[in-house]
Amino acid sequence: MAHHTLIRDAAVVMPRETVRTSVLVEGGRIAAVDAAVHARADEVVEAGGLHLMPGVIDDQVHFRDPGLTHKEDLRTGSRACAAGGVTSFLEMPNTVPQTVTVEALAAKLALAARRSVVNYGFYIGATTDNLAEVRRASRTPGIKIFIGSSTGNMLVDDQDALEAIFAETTLPITAHCEDEATVRANRAALEPPLTVHDHSRIRDRRAAVTATRRALDLARRHRHRFHVLHVSTADEVAILSRQKPGLITAEVCPHHLFLDVSDYGRLGTLAQMNPSLKTADDRAALWGGLRDGAIQIVATDHAPHTLQEKAAPYPASPSGVPAVEVVLPLMLNEVHRGRCTLEDLAAWMCDGPARVWDIVGKGRIEEGYDADLVLVDMRAERAVRNGEQRTKCGWSPWDGAVLKGWPVRTWVGGRTVFADGRVEREPVGGEIVFDHGRGGYWATQGV
Repeated sequence: MAHHTLIRDAAVVMPRETVRTSVLVEGGRIAAVDAAVHARADEVVEAGGLHLMPGVIDDQVHFRDPGLTHKEDLRTGSRACAAGGVTSFLEMPNTVPQTVTVEALAAKLALAARRSVVNYGFYIGATTDNLAEVRRASRTPGIKIFIGSSTGNMLVDDQDALEAIFAETTLPITAHCEDEATVRANRAALEPPLTVHDHSRIRDRRAAVTATRRALDLARRHRHRFHVLHVSTADEVAILSRQKPGLITAEVCPHHLFLDVSDYGRLGTLAQMNPSLKTADDRAALWGGLRDGAIQIVATDHAPHTLQEKAAPYPASPSGVPAVEVVLPLMLNEVHRGRCTLEDLAAWMCDGPARVWDIVGKGRIEEGYDADLVLVDMRAERAVRNGEQRTKCGWSPWDGAVLKGWPVRTWVGGRTVFADGRVEREPVGGEIVFDHGRGGYWATQGV
């Protein structure tokens, strides 16, 4: 018999408004959004004074599993997600082994079924010689290309190989856009010894803009759905704002929204990431791109490394920062500051990712949708602390930042995975279902 949960008297964040009402969950799905306050239920959650949001969908994480699990694994990464209100993640293919075959994709899905406490999906990675594999892949949100900045054989900057991928595949494509030739030339022009401050000179705005322009040209010519990962420059925002709706979507990450080159002095290599940090003006432009619709998604690019690894002298230090636990509190804090609304967050972090990646039944609080939900206390105020992070790497670039607005309970498929500061330990999440026949983000705007 299906379990019934009544979330009573919450401020429910809908696509266009926030409404004080009660939500009834039955058998893993939302049974009613305007439920009677005395509806029969096995469990009643008194949510007066709290906000109920759709669970966050993070479409860009690196959980290092398999092969690099001393940094993170699917269990620790997914538990960090649950504590941060992230109920679904899409994970990148640069693990060991790389997810560049259908068999490797299936193996990773099976691994997640045994370890993840939230919902999961995995990209298949493109190489210069695996076109047949990416063409036959199906249980995936899409194809990931590293146009610059990768390991192993996943760097694809050969034009003929890129043309073939865009011309001969049907899955949506996403890419890390930094022009490798520009990066190498910039580095060669600098005299050693290098410091972390040189990172943004090596991976400068020209590297990002050149690769983004190249990818957009491929997408337009081949009429192939394309998603720009981790936009970092005002120039890219301007380019994206001129795209005709239909094929192109984009996202921004919290480190580019909240940090800039001035933070190298404070954080050192903890602020090293790819694409690199840019200027305060770029940060302002990224916020403008979100508000204007040139950028549709906020995602984390959660990329954990140990503190020991990050402490290596530049350029031996690795790029990347963890963020799944703090991305929602960071954004809720901006609601208090008046920079955005809760409805904006639901669009950028829940509904938007579901539409971009054709994820079935997620991203909204609506009857019939999956009961992936997060209950938020907008009054809660506390500091981010390294010692309290659930991610295996155990640190955050926002250590010490005081944020107002925190998740207090998270449900995945109607089951509680985080409450009272405790996270579910047993696998709860399920494989995300994609429907790439629906036409994508723009075709579903009225749904």
